[in-house]
Amino acid sequence: MGLNTLSGRFLILTVIFVMLAEIMIFVPSVARFREDYLLLRLERAQIAALAVLANDMIDPEVEAELLDSAGVYNVVLRRNDSSQLVLSSPMPAMVNERFDLRDAPAGILIRDAIKRLFTREPQVITLLGQPVREGGLLIEVTMGTGPLRMAMMDYGLNILILSAVISVITALMLFIAVRGMIVMPIKRVVATMQAYARAPEDARTVIMPDSRVKELNEAETALQSMQTEITGALRQKERLAQLGGAVAKVSHDLRNILTVTQLMADRMEGSADPAVQKAAPKLINSVSRAVNLCESTLAFGKAEEPAPNLEQIPLGPLVEDVIESERLSAGADSLVSISGTIPEDLEIRADAEQLHRVLSNLVRNARQAVAATGQAGSIFITGSEDATEWCLMVRDTGPGLPPKARENLFTAFQGNARKGGTGLGLTISAELIRGHGGHLELSGSDENGTCFAVHLPRNM
Repeated sequence: MGLNTLSGRFLILTVIFVMLAEIMIFVPSVARFREDYLLLRLERAQIAALAVLANDMIDPEVEAELLDSAGVYNVVLRRNDSSQLVLSSPMPAMVNERFDLRDAPAGILIRDAIKRLFTREPQVITLLGQPVREGGLLIEVTMGTGPLRMAMMDYGLNILILSAVISVITALMLFIAVRGMIVMPIKRVVATMQAYARAPEDARTVIMPDSRVKELNEAETALQSMQTEITGALRQKERLAQLGGAVAKVSHDLRNILTVTQLMADRMEGSADPAVQKAAPKLINSVSRAVNLCESTLAFGKAEEPAPNLEQIPLGPLVEDVIESERLSAGADSLVSISGTIPEDLEIRADAEQLHRVLSNLVRNARQAVAATGQAGSIFITGSEDATEWCLMVRDTGPGLPPKARENLFTAFQGNARKGGTGLGLTISAELIRGHGGHLELSGSDENGTCFAVHLPRNM
């Protein structure tokens, strides 16, 4: 058990707090002891004085013995409005202070007690008190402070030792109680978390809440819920990984089969049979879509994209290359016009190859969306920069994205907006932009068109 553990710190703090409480009790306790000590001296002095008054002829040796027994030098007793020096002896020094114990306030008693503890030099003091059992009107004695201070020191030392023993016993009892009620349950929770970290798929490592402490039980319940959700997610992830591997294998074999089928379909186009000539284009298109789906699935199932090779590149030539490539793909008779407006001096920090793929995918999706309407349309690519980022916008005048496509826009196999699409293009594009430290977002989509925005940070 070290001081950096919860148990060790709790033990030390308990000892300290108990000692502080005992010290707060110590001061008034010593003041009370002093008062009792002085009252006892007054009582003994009164008894000695009454003994002398009862016998006028008292031997000097007996008088000295009475004074020594009372622990005083002189005794003055006031009776019937007259004061009488009943007992006396030579005093070693002049009187330093005078104390009246008749109805003395507690604060004055505590102050005088503390002062006496810190005054090492012996002094001579005078005490005034009320005689007991109506033995007179007032009793006054003169005494030395040496024995008083020694008695107070002995009493205080005993109190401190007792306080230390009580604090240690109390701390040990609290330590045992806290260790059993808090520390051990916490250690059990930690052990459960460590066991779960080693085998999160093992349901036996999920904690079962059984603590009787409300707060710990709530923590165990929350941990159980979290572990259950994580275990379920890991199992689902494992199933998806296995399913992905199986799909990749099936897609690979199916692609090979479809490739042969595509070749046979190409040969069917040369047939003289009118029915074959009519069915061949549809068959070829269907096979082509199936081949594309297999290739996309295989590409998505491969290892993650490599980290981007970031370098300063001019944006204008890259955008122009994307536009020219899409124009060639669309053909000369296309009703879709593609143009770009990029500042001549605009340079960005990015991976040219990956950014080219992202822009090509966005422009191709926009071109296919506009072409599907059968009407003329436009695609615009713009670029801008500010103090924090570069922004590339791809706008089109197409029909906009359907609500279902917007909900799962960047989810593989779910965010496709056109028939036959896989939804992988936007998923891969978003992944590539995240690799740059930026993000790809849908800025807007309605019946007037769609706009995608690529945000790339400048502080990379």
